[in-house]
Amino acid sequence: MKNSIAERVSDFLKDYPPFNKLTNKTLLKIAIEVTITYLEKGDTIFKKDDVCHDSFYVVRDGAINLYYSNEDVKEITNIHDTGDLFGLRPLINKEPYKLTATANEESIVYGIPIEVFQSLTDKNNKVQKYLITAFASNAFDPYTEEEAGKIFVDYLPSTSQDIVNFQTANYTKSPITCTTTSTLQAAAKKMSDHKIGCIVVVDNEKKPVGIITNSDIKNKIATGLFPIETPVTNIMSSPVMTGKKGLTIAHGQLQMIKHSIGHLCITKDGTVNSKLVGVLTHHDVLVNLGNNPTVILKEIKRTKRTKKLREARLKGNTLLRSYLEQNIPISHIINVISEINDAVTIRAIELALKKMPTAPPVAFSWLALGSQGRNEQLLFTDQDNALVFEDVPENKYEETQTYFLELAKLVTASLNKIGFEYCEADMMASNPEWCKSLTEWKNQFKSWILKPDEKAVLLSSIFFDYNRVYGNKELVDDLTDTIYTTLAETDIFYKFLARDATKSPSPLGFFKQFLVEKNGEQKELFNIKNRALMPLIDAARVLILSKQIRGVNNTSERFEKLAELEPNNKELHESCSYAFKALSKFKTKQGLLRNNSGKFIDLETLTKEEKLKLRRCFKPIQEIQDILKIRFDLKNFI
Repeated sequence: MKNSIAERVSDFLKDYPPFNKLTNKTLLKIAIEVTITYLEKGDTIFKKDDVCHDSFYVVRDGAINLYYSNEDVKEITNIHDTGDLFGLRPLINKEPYKLTATANEESIVYGIPIEVFQSLTDKNNKVQKYLITAFASNAFDPYTEEEAGKIFVDYLPSTSQDIVNFQTANYTKSPITCTTTSTLQAAAKKMSDHKIGCIVVVDNEKKPVGIITNSDIKNKIATGLFPIETPVTNIMSSPVMTGKKGLTIAHGQLQMIKHSIGHLCITKDGTVNSKLVGVLTHHDVLVNLGNNPTVILKEIKRTKRTKKLREARLKGNTLLRSYLEQNIPISHIINVISEINDAVTIRAIELALKKMPTAPPVAFSWLALGSQGRNEQLLFTDQDNALVFEDVPENKYEETQTYFLELAKLVTASLNKIGFEYCEADMMASNPEWCKSLTEWKNQFKSWILKPDEKAVLLSSIFFDYNRVYGNKELVDDLTDTIYTTLAETDIFYKFLARDATKSPSPLGFFKQFLVEKNGEQKELFNIKNRALMPLIDAARVLILSKQIRGVNNTSERFEKLAELEPNNKELHESCSYAFKALSKFKTKQGLLRNNSGKFIDLETLTKEEKLKLRRCFKPIQEIQDILKIRFDLKNFI
């Protein structure tokens, strides 16, 4: 007689590792022994220090929180959802549970008896390999093996090596040399003429016998140890360290570190007994790596043309891709790319100032708004910026504003050439509405806060996430003081912001299906920005503003700050922070994959696992929106 329940259990398990590595017959034997447990939200499956059960668990529906607790500390280590396996490690190790497992929501879990599982899988190498890998990576997530799943692994940096390190190093060909009979003065003159930091001393057969660097001249000549006319052989460093043509970047770098040198002579056979063919410097290594943020930032600061700025910013995208491939934590990635974006903007302003006929008439500040203002801009997006200038007499206002509008046009044009599209709504400093004196800006923000309407709230969502990128700090501090003083005078503005933050519907429909665009060019695509990211961004903004917290602009950092300030909602705020970072990472990977902003996603291109992971990130959205409705009393306001 058929056991329909066991068949349904078996049919479910077969899609998830390690059960997908078993035969149907074996799987059915396990399914017959499975216990099924229904859990209300908050129900506990096991607690820290409990004696381990005789079964481990698989989530059938819902989600299970695993958290570590110690006195007042309670930290969620993972949230398991459909198909995830948990509670196995203590059974294998025969030790008490080290974490507590509770239902994050209404859930159903399958309990798999360990004895049954072990007896049926003992000789299955694939299952054993999976378990070993899972133990090693401390994860029983069913998607650990999946490349796509890695986009969500935010806290497990990969150990994979950067392939760039093993590429052939580019070095200086035809290096500048001098002979052993040269004086130091003649050698220094050559170095000066060629604007180089070292010169190689060679013999009659062009073999390297020594090297002189700026440091040698500073330490041995400038200090009076040797006269300037001394032969180069008296002060050169010898013997030189050598490498062979075709050496890798990693090899060259290791040689420099090993011998504490900054220059490596490249010879035909890699020894001092053959002809010199080049010189590899420490700077060459950094340039070769290319994906080093320090190198990119230096390149940005040195560039004198917009075209070169674009090239440097594109290296930022290469860096971004590399970081994502290595599973570098998204927080670190955001910090690095934000620094690069700000550096590009600063350099664009500096170059624009040089093109202006005169110096600025008064002090000013350039403000980044929107995603750049929140330090969350990873890919090229459209521009959102503004300019505030020092107050001037009324009769000088138009003249002063005209100057800064011209400056802003040059800057926005440069940013556009670099890859940042013009804002379709013209929210840029080149628009007179967003290029004003300090007093005009103060009046603008007061109006938005004290007399909020639909337009004011819409603009506030952009302008309240500002960040000074360039210019006078006091101007922006003064403006910020006024904004927070005004915010303290009213609650109605928060209601408007909170109402706006709850307008976005759930990313999922009644039957938990993804809600996609119904019309237009994006029909049937999922808008991850508007449906998933913006509700979190808007919620974080209004909550942090209502706490009068300054200087925390980034959405995930805002939620982390809120978790500190509100212990009762710590778990929810941490979930929101995690969800935002995971969704940002997902959107960025999609953007790099499709060569666009990643905003719209074709769900047909996602794996089942990716869809499940996305759904998990959506869970805190509804909860944070419920918090906003209660806290800001929106019941009769909406």
